[in-house]
Amino acid sequence: MTGWLGDTRESYDTVAESYARTVPAMVDDLPVMRGVLALFAERVRALGGPVVDVGCGPGHLTARLRDLGLDVSGIDLSPEMVRLARRDHPGLSFEVGSMTGLGLPDGSVGGVLVWFSLIHVPDEEVPTVVAELHRVLRPGGVAMLGFHVGDQRSHKTQGYGGHPMRVDVYRRPVERVAGWLRDAGFAIETTLLDDPDGDVPAGTVLARRAGGAQDR
Repeated sequence: MTGWLGDTRESYDTVAESYARTVPAMVDDLPVMRGVLALFAERVRALGGPVVDVGCGPGHLTARLRDLGLDVSGIDLSPEMVRLARRDHPGLSFEVGSMTGLGLPDGSVGGVLVWFSLIHVPDEEVPTVVAELHRVLRPGGVAMLGFHVGDQRSHKTQGYGGHPMRVDVYRRPVERVAGWLRDAGFAIETTLLDDPDGDVPAGTVLARRAGGAQDR
């Protein structure tokens, strides 16, 4: 694996242990994040079917979705992240994989969560990722994406305890992300801009694959 995918995998293999010690606990201090995850879970439960957490890291949000009553599994590019997820959440299934090619059957899941894992994907590759999400969702299935908001690219050379990294980080306007989803055949249900006056606002887009009962 080469290029941006290889750099991302290597970087997160390097920081996996320190990431797993610091980032998961932050969810408990973020009420908006807890709220939108609960909304996602409610929407998926109304449809039924399994959920995949794409870019699951050490599995902390995968476990939270399970606690919200979902049949959920995780996929991550980093083998080391997947190892930690399996260690820390032995009752859940985790696999190594790329969001550019999920390796799941067409129409096989009711929901996909892509939570701040799109931030390293170059703009020209995002349509490929969004098309994959659309492909694996059943009609009416729900996708929720979380991401940094802005309009810039920066290069990250270290993080999570000062370990070396080599990844680009993209901040994007909410409407641009929503536009990619619309172009792939999604209907946008909800958009959210969290902490708009902060240094790094957060965006959420909740979208539905057309063709479900809602469209009849």
